[in-house]
Amino acid sequence: MTTRAFICGCSGFVFSDEERRFISEARPWGLILFKRNVDRPAQVAALTAEFREIVGRPNAPVLVDQEGGRVQRLTTPHWPAYAAAARFERMDASLDRKVELVRLSARLMGEDLRACGIDVDCLPVLDVPAPGGHSVIGDRAYAAEPGMVARLGGAAAEGLMLAGVLPVMKHVPGHGRAGADSHYELPRVDASLAELERADFVPFRALAHLPMAMTAHVVYTALDPANPATTSRKVVQEIIRGAIGFDGLLMSDDLSMKALSGSFSARCEALFAAGVDVALHCNGTLAEAREVAAATPILAGKAADRAEAALARIVAPTRLTSPVDARAELDSALAMTV
Repeated sequence: MTTRAFICGCSGFVFSDEERRFISEARPWGLILFKRNVDRPAQVAALTAEFREIVGRPNAPVLVDQEGGRVQRLTTPHWPAYAAAARFERMDASLDRKVELVRLSARLMGEDLRACGIDVDCLPVLDVPAPGGHSVIGDRAYAAEPGMVARLGGAAAEGLMLAGVLPVMKHVPGHGRAGADSHYELPRVDASLAELERADFVPFRALAHLPMAMTAHVVYTALDPANPATTSRKVVQEIIRGAIGFDGLLMSDDLSMKALSGSFSARCEALFAAGVDVALHCNGTLAEAREVAAATPILAGKAADRAEAALARIVAPTRLTSPVDARAELDSALAMTV
């Protein structure tokens, strides 16, 4: 059964007839959900189950951005509110305790997701913030020190995987220096290769064993002054696959973000030519999704191998003995932070 190398969104709480036909014909690898798709647990579970039924793959991945803080798609009143990443680093606690609590928070988030049929979380954010960087990252970053970002981001990935949810590290090779929000314009980073290697690449290199990563729509002038990482063959091959050493499934950030230019067909052609494995289109606009699908190849070769290897790392969740007590412990610890 053929599958196309893209992930699509949808427009609401249920699929429209047009969306059902599109998904059935285009056969995307996965589905990504946003707040517009989330009402209550039973509704999300029904939506994810129907997606898998339409594509005919029980293991078709369903993704979400569930970070905590500002970026949380499943939230109150039906799901708990989780802390932003930066709050853990500010705790008056040992590093081991911070690691433990980050892991616990991600594990609890993962259990929420898994219960609704979501098995991929676009977390951890491994961007290292730098002076002058745009607030789009801000408190989504675990720390300002690369080693600390790697340690806490790794704990978040471990927590998700204990819950049977795959992590996606983002935004490789680093969005923390970007002075603009790539949702609205194309950021340019003028740091030298040595500076990037000393800070930005460090968390991604440390966690290169993780199964999935998401690219940054950022131009790094020292690497490729003409193209953002998502569409730069040099950045993908020499930096992400080479210097950083990541050989897992590489997906783009959202193709509908304003940092990218040209038609959706051109954006797809450029990212696949660069060596990205899977295209991501999030906004649920069907006309755009059709253009993306038409420009997306069948998932095959090394990309298919990486996709299969990633999904193979989803394991049966290890249940917490007492989720209620675990949430209480987490809330109590975070209540003491500023």
